[in-house]
Amino acid sequence: MQHLSWRYLPLFILLILPGTLSAEEVIDAANTGWILTSTALVLFMTLPGLALFYGGLVRSKNVLSVLMQCFTIACVASILWFAFAYSIAFADGGSFSGGLQKAFLAGVLEESVSGDLPETVFVMFQMTFAIITPALIVGGFAERMKFSAVVLFSALWLLVVYAPITHWVWGGGWLGEMGLLDFAGGTVVHITAGVAALVAALVLGNRRGYGEVSMAPHNMTMTVTGAGMLWVGWFGFNAGSALAANGDAGMAMLVTHLSASAGAFTWLSIEWIKYGKPSALGAVTGMVAGLGTITPASGFVGPAGALVIGISAGCICFYATLTIKQVLKIDDSLDVFPVHGVGGMLGTFMAGIFASSELGIFSGQGLAEGVGIGDQLKVQLIGIVATLVYTAVVTYVILIVVRSITGLRVTEDEEREGLDLVSHNESGYDI
Repeated sequence: MQHLSWRYLPLFILLILPGTLSAEEVIDAANTGWILTSTALVLFMTLPGLALFYGGLVRSKNVLSVLMQCFTIACVASILWFAFAYSIAFADGGSFSGGLQKAFLAGVLEESVSGDLPETVFVMFQMTFAIITPALIVGGFAERMKFSAVVLFSALWLLVVYAPITHWVWGGGWLGEMGLLDFAGGTVVHITAGVAALVAALVLGNRRGYGEVSMAPHNMTMTVTGAGMLWVGWFGFNAGSALAANGDAGMAMLVTHLSASAGAFTWLSIEWIKYGKPSALGAVTGMVAGLGTITPASGFVGPAGALVIGISAGCICFYATLTIKQVLKIDDSLDVFPVHGVGGMLGTFMAGIFASSELGIFSGQGLAEGVGIGDQLKVQLIGIVATLVYTAVVTYVILIVVRSITGLRVTEDEEREGLDLVSHNESGYDI
C-alpha cells in the first residue's frame, strides 16, 4: 500500500499544483501552426494582394503611389501595434479601451501564452488585421491625397478608431459583452474602413475632372492578380479567426469560398443582363463584396446560409456602388464604402439571422442559449450603428487635424501630373 502511495505522488502533485505546467505544455502545436500560416496569409492580402488590386484600378500616373501607400501603412501600423495599439485593443481595461500595461509589448515574452497559442503568435496575427484595415481606406482618397497626410491620418486612425473598436468587439469591451456576432471583422475591419473611406472622400472632394474625363482602371491584369491573392489570403483572415485548427476553421473556410463565388457570379450576372457583357472588374468586385460580407458571419453560418449571403452581397453592393457614384456623385475612388462598408453592415446583420439553428440547412452553430433571432438582431444593429457613428465622427475630426498640420490634398497641377512623380519622384512604368 505504501508502495502505491509513492507511485501516485507525481499525479497528486500535478492535481494540487496545476500552475506548475510550463508554457510548452499549454501551447497546442497544431493550432499554433495554423495561426502562423494564417498570419502569413493575411499579410499576403495587403502585400502584395491589396496593393496590386488597388494599383491596377487607378490611372497609370498614380499606380506607384498606391503601392507605396499600402507598403508604408504596413510599416507604420506594425510599429504602432507594437508601441500602443495592441495594448489599447487587447490589454485589460474598461468597456471602451484596454489599458497601456502591454504598451511596447511589455510582458509579451517567448513563454507568454494567449489561450493555447504563444502570445507572440496572437500579437502578430492581430497585427495583420491592423495593417489591412487602414490600407483599405486608401481606396477612398486614391489619386489626390498628400503622402504625408496619408501617413499621419493612418497612424492616428489606427490608434483612436481601429484599436478601441477592436477592444469593444474582441478585447473584452462592451459590444463583446453584449454578445455581438463578429467572427472576423465585419464591424472591426469592414464597417470602419468603409465609413472612413466615405468620410475621407467627402472631406477631400472629388478628383479633378471626375465624371467628365475617363478614370478607367489602367491595368486590369494587375487588379485580377491582386484579387486572386485576396481570395486566397482571406482563408487566413476568416478561418484563422477560429484561433484553432478545428471544425470552426474548416467551416469558416468553406463558407468564405462559397460566399466569394456567389458574390462574384451574382455581380457579373447583373452586368451581363444590364449591359450585355460581364466585366472582369465586376467579377473581382463582386468577389470582394462576397468576402467582406461573409467575414462577420463566417464562424456562425452554414454553407447554404453563406450562399444566400454571397448572392445578397453581389446584388446589394452592386446597386450601392451605382448609388454612390451615379446618384450621389461621391468620388469614393475604388468603391470602398459600397463594397466594404455596405458589405460589412449587411454581413453583420445577416450573421444574426443565419446563426440560428431554427433555419435548417441555412443555419450555423446556433445562437447562445435563450437568445432568439429578434434579440440577436437588436445586438447586431447596435454594433453596426455604434461602429458607424463613432468611426464617422472620429475620422472627420482626424482629417481636420491632419489638414491643419500637413494639408490633405495635392494641388491641381500636382494632381494633373500624377502622384508617382509628385510624391516619390519615380514612375510606376519606365516605357
